[in-house]
Amino acid sequence: MKNNIISLFLNLFLFFIFTSQLNASDLAWNLAQEGNKIILIRHSIAPGGGDPTGFKIDDCKTQRNLSKKGINQSKKIGKLFKKNRVPIDQVLSSQWCRCKDTAKYAFNDYKEFTALNSTFQSPYNKNEGKQLKELYNYAKKWNGNGGNLVLITHYSIITAVTNAVPSSGEIVVADKNFKVLGTILTD
Repeated sequence: MKNNIISLFLNLFLFFIFTSQLNASDLAWNLAQEGNKIILIRHSIAPGGGDPTGFKIDDCKTQRNLSKKGINQSKKIGKLFKKNRVPIDQVLSSQWCRCKDTAKYAFNDYKEFTALNSTFQSPYNKNEGKQLKELYNYAKKWNGNGGNLVLITHYSIITAVTNAVPSSGEIVVADKNFKVLGTILTD
């Protein structure tokens, strides 16, 4: 009897957690459908952390790149945007290959934006203040005309502007002041 009660409570707890996550995702998609949001996406799965010493932004062979699972996750992101009819004004990406590849597989069309580059490790960590100022100024002037501004970037940038702690491929829906309105997991 005691085991049955514990099992029942455990199942109810898991049910409520699962349904609340579904409801949170639905809410975030609904907000994105309204348009005029800033949607930040952490690049899809790229095994490891940081980049090898001496990597070059213009040479993908020297960087940490998307895995096959990351490529599939990127394609899934694009399909989710289409399925949920999310209007897009423009897609901007960090210059890191894993971000550009996420943008390419998800949306096909994107532009590079240096303010979205990683500030995780030296020497790029010295650029954080300048990049964040540029990003805030861009967002302040941006007028989506009903579309959303999609920013594909890194953990370091998303956390700096929103305090969100995204996993690979996670979508963060925010207002123009980078206030988080909802998040969507894509793995």
